[in-house]
Amino acid sequence: MKTDDHESFHRMIDEGLAGALSAERERSLRRHLDTCSPCQQYLSASNRVVAGLGGFSFEVDPTLNARVVESLRLRAQQIRAAQPRRRRWVLVSLAAFVLTMGGSFVDRQFGNLIAPVLDVQRAQVQQVLLALWIVPSLCVLLLFPLLPLLSKAGTHRKEGTR
Repeated sequence: MKTDDHESFHRMIDEGLAGALSAERERSLRRHLDTCSPCQQYLSASNRVVAGLGGFSFEVDPTLNARVVESLRLRAQQIRAAQPRRRRWVLVSLAAFVLTMGGSFVDRQFGNLIAPVLDVQRAQVQQVLLALWIVPSLCVLLLFPLLPLLSKAGTHRKEGTR
């Protein structure tokens, strides 16, 4: 017999020991076991393992279940508590984006108005505004959504050193 056939019959033996084998497949397995020595040995070894597990027992601290449930409850509360903060960070990031874009637009327009008053070229005022307002604003805007992640990384690092 091919190894693949033996593997399929081994799975059938395992299913039969677990009580999950249909009557038709059980008849097929019995016919195969009548003529296949390797599968008979596998069934015998599996029966010995199952019988050996019958005498296996261990003691569990009765408070373990309560501690596990309490830990899961606390973790669920922490996750729920973190959700509003994430929403708030998204809203604040969106507001920062709108303000940055609006402020940058106003500054560019303001630069067009102030250039003749200061007697400088409009491009120079726009370059100064770009360097001193728009680029730093965009950098802060890009950094702002990363703050919660950086804060979380720092918290995890502190917990790991304890």
